[in-house]
Amino acid sequence: MPNFRYELRQSSGQVSAGVIAANTSTAAAQMLRAQGGYILSLLEVRDTGKSGLNSILSFKVQTGPSAKDVLNFTQQMAVMIKAGISIRAALEGIVDQVENDKFRNILQQIRRDVEAGKSFSDALAKYPKVFSPLYINMVRASELSGSFGAMLERIAGYLAQQIETRSMVRGAMIYPAIIAVMAVVTTVFMLTYVLPKFVVIFEGKEAALPAPTKIILGISYVVRTYWYAIVGVLAGCVWTFLWVINTDWGRMWWDKIKLIMPIFKKLFRCLYISRSMHTMGELVNAGVPMLDTISITANIAGNTIYKRMWHKVFVAVKQGKKISDPLSRSRLLPKSVIQMIGSGEESGKLADVLRDISEYYQKELKSVIRTVTALIEPVMIILMGFVVGFIAMSIILPVFKLSSLVKG
Repeated sequence: MPNFRYELRQSSGQVSAGVIAANTSTAAAQMLRAQGGYILSLLEVRDTGKSGLNSILSFKVQTGPSAKDVLNFTQQMAVMIKAGISIRAALEGIVDQVENDKFRNILQQIRRDVEAGKSFSDALAKYPKVFSPLYINMVRASELSGSFGAMLERIAGYLAQQIETRSMVRGAMIYPAIIAVMAVVTTVFMLTYVLPKFVVIFEGKEAALPAPTKIILGISYVVRTYWYAIVGVLAGCVWTFLWVINTDWGRMWWDKIKLIMPIFKKLFRCLYISRSMHTMGELVNAGVPMLDTISITANIAGNTIYKRMWHKVFVAVKQGKKISDPLSRSRLLPKSVIQMIGSGEESGKLADVLRDISEYYQKELKSVIRTVTALIEPVMIILMGFVVGFIAMSIILPVFKLSSLVKG
């Protein structure tokens, strides 16, 4: 039976601590409540006496909650709230089912905050890295309107779509990355293993070798002799790139590149527009104030160029202007989208218009991903074939040339 370490605040204000044995954390909590007082903390005591193979097998790398963890939690909460279960009881029931230890601890603290009288949205707001501003503001709006269960369903739908979109984009990037890695591995293999076997044949006949063969043999020599320097330079380039894009000016530069990059630029534009419109639509539908909606949309846009555009919209709306006014001076959104937003503002159906735009660009994004994948495949295969063919030609040409000299 597992042990749980607890801290309990008595009605007198005195805090006591100890260890209690129970089958689950829920059972331990019930036993402590029977003693009276308020539970400050309740954590399972892990067995640190394991050694050898058991210790290795039981070791787990602790990571923070993933987007999938948050989605599962939201879906479970939505079902339980709509079934009439209180927030505290729903949290208590979900905590025991959470596998991620860090997320379980976060939910336990949220449950304690709710029990102490805090609103659910305020309890969530303590963990901005887990629950986004959109999540917290939609929950806060539902607490005011009394549509908590339905709002959790909307949030779950939003999270599910964002996870699906992220998965599609990553999938589109993985395929060309695999092809590129295969091309590099094949080239390195031929330069370091295949070509050196022909060096003995060509020794003493360097003057008769054609230019492509001399170039490839030189490259092979450099790769085999100074491979550690090449690896160091490549690692330094990767580190420099990662450092640059984590600076403000570097992030701006990289975000601009993504919007003008051949083949990929349409994919990124569809992604940013779909994400922005979906976020705005959900927040407007939830009854979140417009300024808060625009601010959250700017932070979730995913690109600093689009973020600056939404900040300009924020300033304009704060001055009493319409959303479509500053957007009409931007080239980041198609004119048709701006016209639809303006029409939605005039008719009072902005949320519906944003939803329609989001759905259209979600479908467009799927189509663009298929097109990009179809374009990249032949390009990568042709490039790989060119490199391998050039190396093969560089080996075969001198063989024919030397054999003709021998016959002559």
